[in-house]
Amino acid sequence: MVIDKQDVREHVWRLLERERASRFPGARGRIPNFVGAERAAALVAEQPEWDAARAVKANPDAPELPVRAQALADGKRVYLAVPRLRTVRPFLLLDPARLRVKPRAAASISGASRYGRAISIEEMEHIDLIVCGSVAVNRRGARVGKGGGYSDLEFALLLEVGLVDDRTVITTTVHDLQVVDEELPETAHDFRVDLIVTPTRVLRAKRVRRPRGIIWSDLDTAKIAEIPALSARAAAAGPRPADGATRPLRRRA
Repeated sequence: MVIDKQDVREHVWRLLERERASRFPGARGRIPNFVGAERAAALVAEQPEWDAARAVKANPDAPELPVRAQALADGKRVYLAVPRLRTVRPFLLLDPARLRVKPRAAASISGASRYGRAISIEEMEHIDLIVCGSVAVNRRGARVGKGGGYSDLEFALLLEVGLVDDRTVITTTVHDLQVVDEELPETAHDFRVDLIVTPTRVLRAKRVRRPRGIIWSDLDTAKIAEIPALSARAAAAGPRPADGATRPLRRRA
């Protein structure tokens, strides 16, 4: 039985708090900062996909801080989205070759804002590995985030310009209690993960689907207007499709 996304979130948040598996500031209302995040990050770094990656896009949430720090320590360039993609240059680049502070200091939210370089999508490179946070994930790679929808939108934007593709590996780090057996509700814009990494294990999901790009019918004019990268792409692509389909992808040459 497929259940409601918010019901899934509430269940996992309660479970983590009851089992004392979440850290400050608590699990509820966010991507939970879980006990064992450092061990999960170490397991990610043991995977062959990690060794092959040179450019990593990571979420800015607390449980993925150890992954971001490890990426910088290993010489990988790390990209983080500006909150809500609200600026003309909606990503921050942390380049370990240019940093003069320790990786963990640069990888924090405040550190990324201070030491990262704001860049446009056009300035980015191909992303080899995406690290995303999740509230819940099942063994088939379906995930539930905190409900803002920005991870899906970031993925769709990068997909449309060819910066992510079928070569890009998507991983999430979670506590074991966040891995659920149930089918999770999915929409056309939801992406699945390839690797699920907990403090104790690595699960590999069979890839069955990925979104094709931005689904304009899911976005109202206010949402498009408040995100400069969306506004620019909408203007360049012409009228919105009437049937809710994605526009044809216009990839980089």
